[in-house]
Amino acid sequence: MKLKNFVEELQWRGMVHDVMPETEAHLMETMRSAYVGFDPTADSLHIGNLVPIMLLSFYQRCGHKPVALVGGATGMIGDPSGKSAERNLLDEAALRHNQECVKNQLSQFLDFSSGAENQALMVNNYDWMKEFSFLDFIRNVGKHITVNYMMAKDSVKTRLSGESADGLSFTEFTYQLIQGYDFLHLYRNQNCTLQMGGSDQWGNITTGTELIRRIAGGKGYALTCPLITKSDGSKFGKSEGGNIWLDANRTSPYKFYQYWLNTSDQDAEKYIKIFTFLDKETINSLVSEHKEAPHMRLLQKRLAQEVTTTVHSAEEFEKAVKASEILFGNSTSEDLKTFDEKIFLDIFEGVPQAEISKEEILQGIDIVTGLAEITGFLKSNGEARRALKENSISVNKEKVSEGYTISENDLINGQFVLLQRGKKNYFIIKAI
Repeated sequence: MKLKNFVEELQWRGMVHDVMPETEAHLMETMRSAYVGFDPTADSLHIGNLVPIMLLSFYQRCGHKPVALVGGATGMIGDPSGKSAERNLLDEAALRHNQECVKNQLSQFLDFSSGAENQALMVNNYDWMKEFSFLDFIRNVGKHITVNYMMAKDSVKTRLSGESADGLSFTEFTYQLIQGYDFLHLYRNQNCTLQMGGSDQWGNITTGTELIRRIAGGKGYALTCPLITKSDGSKFGKSEGGNIWLDANRTSPYKFYQYWLNTSDQDAEKYIKIFTFLDKETINSLVSEHKEAPHMRLLQKRLAQEVTTTVHSAEEFEKAVKASEILFGNSTSEDLKTFDEKIFLDIFEGVPQAEISKEEILQGIDIVTGLAEITGFLKSNGEARRALKENSISVNKEKVSEGYTISENDLINGQFVLLQRGKKNYFIIKAI
């Protein structure tokens, strides 16, 4: 496979924060191995992990070999760059389970199985750290790095400067040594010469290059990308409900799609370069088209399509689009009936509900009674009759008039009926 210029590819995408001198030339000589670390303390990654995933994916597409390291050992400690709370120790079975889940998610972006020379590799630092005694570690690794060197790192300085009342535990202080040792281990065993990560990882990564120089007499390289921010100052990758996960059971494909669709114009222009595999020409043309007609939200739509399709599938993307159209009236009761309970409730999150016995629905409920007395959606039977006369009432997206009976045929997924007044007022009947 012909090598492409990886550093150049990242630069036009706005994905380079710091890069060690000579890295670009080193990568153009021959196929190289590079690694990025992932935390396996959950059974799913979230979209905050997408930048390092994309780094590895672009790396493989440029002809190089990506190594995904799950930090079974380091994940038990907690990296001081950012968090102050230390983590709970996971047992080995839980770590292995999480590692497999993470590998499945990474497989959407990386080739682990084709047999190609640059096929991706997954490793777990728990495998080489679990038998390493504390005495061996401080004798063989610790003696090569001075405390002055470690104290000069931003991640340590920030925590010691009084900004955090808790200070820094010895465990967290040694984190950079353990991460540095991972780089040395992979350099020796996988011929891995480059470590990549977010800009907050620069200090930890360069400790690794220092260990490679002092212990192995070799040369390691470092590359970091900027931490992703949102133009409005809010945190990237979070919604009101918390993290946006890659696992469909934690964040539905519909909500995942909506997150990208609701990106601001400024962020969409930045994100489409980072989170999609579209080439420069396609992106520049999309940006130009978007600027001519911003109300069409072309950038957001394409961004949401690309990321949702990669993480979930083309089929889930189509379902998410169909689900989104429901809120804007471009759908039928037949469309509604294709959704499972999770998607249905995600679409109508926050819509008021009333529980009614299924028996009552099987017997049939007069529309006026259903709108007012039984659900309280409308204040009175009189208001319900007026709304029906105005032709503003729909059951499951289809207009109904006085005399209509809500019956078993109206049940979506065997348990919901969607009432609507006008374009935006919804109410859900839940059969129990």
